Amino acid sequence: MPKFLVKRWHGMHHLWAFVLMILLTVTLASYEWKLGLLGLVLSGGVGLYSVLAERSFRRDLKSYLGTLSYRVKKAGNEVISDLPFGIILYNEEKTVEWHNAFVTHMLEKDSVVGESLYDLFPTLSQAKEREGTIEAAIGNSMYELMFRFDERLVYVRNITHRWQLAKRYEDEKLALGIVMMDNLEEVTQGMDDQQRATLMSKATAEITEWASKFHVYLKRLTSDRYMVITDQKTLKQLELSRFVILDEVREMTGENKIPMTLSIGFAAGAESIVELGHWVQTSLDFALGRGGDQAAVKVGQRQSFYGGKSNAVEKRTRVRARVVAHALRDLIKESDNVVIMGHKMPDMDSIGAAIGILKAALVFNKEAFIVLEGINPAIQKMMEMLKEDERFTKRFVTPEHALGIIGSGTLAVVVDTHKVSMVKEPKLIAQTEKIVVVDHHRRGEEFINNAILVYMEPYASSTCELVTELLQYIHDRIMLDVRESTALLAGITVDTKSFSLRTGSRTFEAASFLRRNGADSMLIQRMLKEDLAEYIKKADIIKHAEIVYEHIAIAVTEQGRQYSQLLIAQSADTLLNMTDVLASFVIGERLDGLIGISARSLGHMNVQIVMERMGGGGHLTNAAAQQEGTVTEVAQRLKQVLQEIENEEGLFE
Repeated sequence: MPKFLVKRWHGMHHLWAFVLMILLTVTLASYEWKLGLLGLVLSGGVGLYSVLAERSFRRDLKSYLGTLSYRVKKAGNEVISDLPFGIILYNEEKTVEWHNAFVTHMLEKDSVVGESLYDLFPTLSQAKEREGTIEAAIGNSMYELMFRFDERLVYVRNITHRWQLAKRYEDEKLALGIVMMDNLEEVTQGMDDQQRATLMSKATAEITEWASKFHVYLKRLTSDRYMVITDQKTLKQLELSRFVILDEVREMTGENKIPMTLSIGFAAGAESIVELGHWVQTSLDFALGRGGDQAAVKVGQRQSFYGGKSNAVEKRTRVRARVVAHALRDLIKESDNVVIMGHKMPDMDSIGAAIGILKAALVFNKEAFIVLEGINPAIQKMMEMLKEDERFTKRFVTPEHALGIIGSGTLAVVVDTHKVSMVKEPKLIAQTEKIVVVDHHRRGEEFINNAILVYMEPYASSTCELVTELLQYIHDRIMLDVRESTALLAGITVDTKSFSLRTGSRTFEAASFLRRNGADSMLIQRMLKEDLAEYIKKADIIKHAEIVYEHIAIAVTEQGRQYSQLLIAQSADTLLNMTDVLASFVIGERLDGLIGISARSLGHMNVQIVMERMGGGGHLTNAAAQQEGTVTEVAQRLKQVLQEIENEEGLFE
């Protein structure tokens, strides 16, 4: 610091010192006037010197500060111009008012003053106005924009190198996969060794060529299973190709009686290798649980599905049915009581399956109850038939009553669904650890994970078919009465559209067993009869149908008119009977105010994929969804989804 700042000429102490000198001079003059006069002169000289020195101090200080200010301003301009990051000042209209040289070099323009920030950085139009950072790409470089909205200031920093490293790190993360020939036994059934070897060679060559094309490491684990090791970058390429190997293998073996299909499970983004291994197996289970012939990919929290164009081939064995039946028998015996639940808005398949499980519990003298809150039109006639017998009347309880009887020793059996959100009372599942799931739907992302026994077979026509098989093995001499067997057969009849869709040999075997136990087919036909007024409503819905993509019928009901979910579903079924219609969608407002979508197909199109993108799910040929909004808005969203699928992989097989 300069010395003149240390001298501190300014201040009241100088004034008081001068006053003291005058007083002393006056005192001295009273004794000796000559000495007093000399003192007065000297005091005046000191005062004059002080004034002159103070003025000199101010001049020097002003000169120094002026020089320092100039130097600081000059250095600041030079530093700001040469900063390794950009600075942009903008006004309230988001127009650039000033920027430094970094921005000029970055945008390769002499000046961008007067231009809009949104024109310079289009990414900003999608971002909310808040303090923070936004990444924006300019040319081949990536920049980070740091906003200070109070000062209307933007800092711009080049993060290309860091971004490339982060991207490379993500791309090189390990990705594991399993490729499985999911119907090898069914395809090779009846083939001799040479034919089997030829087929396996062709399939293996196709899979190996696919692995070589995408540069992934392929290791054969068993005769029908392969391990795939790659990275996330290649996995993204596989997803973009929509796992074309699924179509290639199916088409290559298309001349066979049953084409060979693959199921693929992939996973990436786990915290550890062990967790990644679990994810891979879970993804494969998803693919198989949804009917096979598809790929399931889990990357972090994202679960995606590809393929699933073909109908599931019946390939479950009676061995599994017997094993599950014995396990269920043991669980029933060890339980205090049994509570059976179906899905919300139950149908005949749900109620029929619940009646079958109720029978199994009663055979072993266990108290059992079926949770049912209300009766909808889909099950009204079946419930009238069942309640003719007092034994069944007391077995149906409300969710509130069920909460009072369930305990840690209760066995909860969920039928015809595997989603917690679809169960009528999710609290019941949380109050017991003994949970059994019996379902025939294709597995979705949501699942009852804490179930101790899961019997999910998407190859079955209905849950009633699965329960009927379980009953045959759960007790050696089980006898069903007319109402029990009729309820089970009614569930199969409804879900197969009177044995016209999704039927296999096991479906007719189950129906034969029920018929031998007294199932009344005429009673079922009376249950399925339609009311004339309902039929007229259905015809009113169908008359609004339009044909898109040549073979897809979409019917949208009138705005403001409400219909039951059953009527919407029946209208979709009826549309499938029209000439050249391979798939149908009916959109209508339900009685609860939500917009219901029922989707049906003859197998040439996977309506499950369409409904999953609309927030629902189901089967390849039978699916549904519910959304909020208006019927017009939902119809528009449906057409957008159909367009997306058509652009990605085509709507029809």
